Amino acid sequence: MSDLTPVRDEDAFDVAKVHSWLNSYINESSLPDVFQFRSGASNLTYLLKYPDRELVLRRPPVGTKAVSAHDMKREFLIQSRLKPVYDLVPTVIALCEDHSILGSDFYVMDRIQGEIFRRDVPETLTKEDISVMAHSLVSGLAQLHSVDASVLNELNKGPGYVTRQVEGWSKRYRNALTDDVPDGEDVMRWLDANKPDDVGSCIIHGDWRIDNMVFDLAHKKLVGVLDWELATVGDPLMDLGSALAYWIDKDDESMFASLRRQPSHLDGMPTRREFIAKYLELSGRKCDDFTFYEVFGLFRLTVIIQQIWARYKAGQTTNPAFKGFGMGVNILINRAQGLIS
Repeated sequence: MSDLTPVRDEDAFDVAKVHSWLNSYINESSLPDVFQFRSGASNLTYLLKYPDRELVLRRPPVGTKAVSAHDMKREFLIQSRLKPVYDLVPTVIALCEDHSILGSDFYVMDRIQGEIFRRDVPETLTKEDISVMAHSLVSGLAQLHSVDASVLNELNKGPGYVTRQVEGWSKRYRNALTDDVPDGEDVMRWLDANKPDDVGSCIIHGDWRIDNMVFDLAHKKLVGVLDWELATVGDPLMDLGSALAYWIDKDDESMFASLRRQPSHLDGMPTRREFIAKYLELSGRKCDDFTFYEVFGLFRLTVIIQQIWARYKAGQTTNPAFKGFGMGVNILINRAQGLIS
């Protein structure tokens, strides 16, 4: 299934007005063809297709305010700063803070050409292709965590990252609760009581998944990493735990496996345990018990999809991709409960 669709009515914008603003940066005479990427559950992403180039526009959901998960200026800043020291970041072109154009901040970047893989992959993918993907995922994260974090120094809030994350995500979950999901209090109490000290501070991505990666398998390499909206400076093992919340092993129980949105189950992909071991080897970090980070990752993902589920239930979005998110919250909370019981 193509990742591109016609723009949903609720997410449409004035293309001519955006083109007029953008043209001072790109010098294109004709209006672009505009499509919407069906992937992504937070910010809205569009393809602007000009005759000789393809650009990507990112904006918050209609009607949202610039909280950290929808802060276009922050997202633009992160990628601008990282590009010179981590080449897998897209090249950003311009940020617009004039709300008369689109009703919110937004920015435009070059589209990275390559292959993006989601829940299912083509049958033509070889074992070597899968091996390239697997190695790139682990090594790319270890490489990111080795970048000098001073390039994003204003995002560094200092020691106490683990504590801030537990408190912050717990507050978000309570604020987004609906009557059809668990209250999660037992999981939040456990996380609060079992917080480890920070193991370090580095640039973290916050949403490290296969479907946020762009591959060039013909040249056996990873060529881009997308969706930097949750990136910050923080604890690397918290980032790894967040990444593994999406990782479904091929022998996982069926309810949890039903949430799979990336091909992590394929032969040749590492299991969660193997992913952790390889990351620790490449990064030189140590961790004797990963349980806290695994539970945190599951809970954090729970909160992310519960916030979207609450919007969907309230009729603030009609995206059909969100219709199963309430069940997903129940499955994730149950899995976290199983790890701490």
